Amino acid sequence: MWASDPTDKGEPRSALTMGIVFLYTREALGVYLFRLGVLHDKWTPFAGNFYMVRGFSWGSNRGTIIGKKRMRKLKMKRSVDLTQGSPMRLILLYTLPIMLGNIVQTLYNTADTAIVGRFAGLQKLAAVGTTGSLSFFIFGFLYGLTGGFSILVAQRKGAKDEEGLKKAVAHAIVLTAILVAAVTAIAVPLTKPILSMINTPADILDDATSYLAIIFAGTAFSATYNLMASILRSIGDSKTPLYFLILSSVLNVILDVVFIVPLKMDVAGAALATIISQGISGVLCIFYAAKRFPEIHLKRHHFKLERYYFNEMFRLGLPMALQSSITAAGMIILQAALNGFGANTIAGYTAAGKVENIVAMPGFALSTTMANFAGQNTGAGRLDRVRKGVNCGLILILIWSTFSSLFCVFAGSPIMSFFVTGDAVAVAESLEAGQIFLNILAWFFLPFNALFVYRSTLQGIGKSIYTLVGGTIEMVMRVAVSFLLPGLIGFAGVCFAGPAAWVGADIVLIIAYYYEMKKAKAQLAMNN
Repeated sequence: MWASDPTDKGEPRSALTMGIVFLYTREALGVYLFRLGVLHDKWTPFAGNFYMVRGFSWGSNRGTIIGKKRMRKLKMKRSVDLTQGSPMRLILLYTLPIMLGNIVQTLYNTADTAIVGRFAGLQKLAAVGTTGSLSFFIFGFLYGLTGGFSILVAQRKGAKDEEGLKKAVAHAIVLTAILVAAVTAIAVPLTKPILSMINTPADILDDATSYLAIIFAGTAFSATYNLMASILRSIGDSKTPLYFLILSSVLNVILDVVFIVPLKMDVAGAALATIISQGISGVLCIFYAAKRFPEIHLKRHHFKLERYYFNEMFRLGLPMALQSSITAAGMIILQAALNGFGANTIAGYTAAGKVENIVAMPGFALSTTMANFAGQNTGAGRLDRVRKGVNCGLILILIWSTFSSLFCVFAGSPIMSFFVTGDAVAVAESLEAGQIFLNILAWFFLPFNALFVYRSTLQGIGKSIYTLVGGTIEMVMRVAVSFLLPGLIGFAGVCFAGPAAWVGADIVLIIAYYYEMKKAKAQLAMNN
C-alpha cells in the first residue's frame, strides 16, 4: 500500500490506475494460490503448504489476511459442531467414519483370529479366545475412565469454552498416564494366577498367559491411541481416528503374518503385532492432532491439576469405568462356565463372537456418537436436541437390529468355518456350538443396540452413575444365568447370559433416561 495518495505528487491518473490494477492482480494471485493450496491440502499436504506459502508471499497485505483467515477456518472445519443442524444428518455423518473404523478394526481382529486359527491351530485359537473377558475387565476399566474424561472435553467444546477445553484435554492426558502405569504394574504379574482362577484349561493355559501378558505390557500403546481418538471425536472429528485405525489395522495384519507364519511365534507373535501397530498409530495420531487442531494446542500451565477438572473427570469417568469392569467381571464368570465345556466349544464360541462383532459395529459406533452428541448439546444447553438425537438413534437401531438377526442366522456358519480348522469331528463340534450361540443372539439384537443409545446419552448429559447401576444389573444377570441355566439346558444356558444382561440393563437405563429428561424439562420451565 502507498503511504500517501499518488495524485498529491502530480502523477498522472494512468499511473494510479496501473497501480490499482497491479495491487489487485497481486491480491487475486495470492488468494488464487492460497485456494489452490487448500485444494491440494485435502490430498497432499506438502503441495498444499507450498501453494499457501506462495499465496501469502505474492499477495498483498489484504490477500495475506484473507488467506490467514481462510486457513484458520479450514482448520476449525476439521471438527464438527454437533449443536447445529439436523440431528439425523449429523448423527449419520458423524457415525459413518466411526463405523468404518469399527469395520476396519473388526476385519483386522478377524484376520488376526483367522491367521492364528489357520496357521497356529485350534488350540492356539482357543488360548487367544479365552483371554477376551479378562482383557476386557482391565481395559474396560481404563477406557471407561478415559471415556468419561472425553465427555468433559465434549461439554467444554459445546459450551465454546476454549480454555476449559484445553485444560480438560491436559487433565485427561495426565490422569491417563498415571492410570496406565498402575494398570501395567498390577496386571502383568497377575495374568497367570487369574487365568488359572477362572478354570482356563491346562492345555491352553501357557499360551493364554503368554498372549495376555504381552497385551498388558503394551497397555501404554493401546491407551495412547484410544485417548487421542476419544479426544478428537469429542471435539467433532470422527475421521482422523479412522485414518490412523486403518494404518494400524494394515500394519497389524502384516506383522501377524510375519510373526506367525515364517517366524513361528504363534500367540506371542499375534500379541506383539497388536501392540506394535497400536503404538505406531498412537504416536502418529499425537503429531497429527498437534499440527492440525489449534484448539488443543497445550501449554505448561494447562497441565497444572485443578480440583474442578479432577473431580469432574472422575465423576463422569469412574461410574463408566466401574460399569465396564462390573460387566467384564460377569463375563469372566461366564467364561469360567464356558471353560467347563472344553477347547472345541470355546473355539466355536470364539468364532461366533467374531460374527457377533461384525453386526455389533454400527451399535458401537452409534454409542460414541450419542455420547458426544449429548455431551456437546448439554454443554450448549440444548436438551431438546438431545431428545431428538435419541429418537433418531432408536430409528437407526431398529433397522440395523432386523438386519443383524437375519445375518447371524443365515451367514453365521459360512463365516465361522473360516476360523476353525483341524480334525473334522472337532471342527463340526465347534461350528455347532457357534451356531447355537448365534441363533439365540438373533432374538435379542434390539435390546442389545438400545443399550448403546440410552447408556451413552446418559453419559453425555453427565449422569454416568446410571451406567454403573446398569452395569451392576448386567453382571448380576450374567452370573445368575451362567450358574443356573447350563445345568438345566447345557451350553445354550451360557448363550442366554448375555441377552439376559442386556434386557435387565435396558429396563434400568430407559427408566433413568426418561426420568432425567422429565426433570430437566421441569427445571427449564422453572428457570423461564
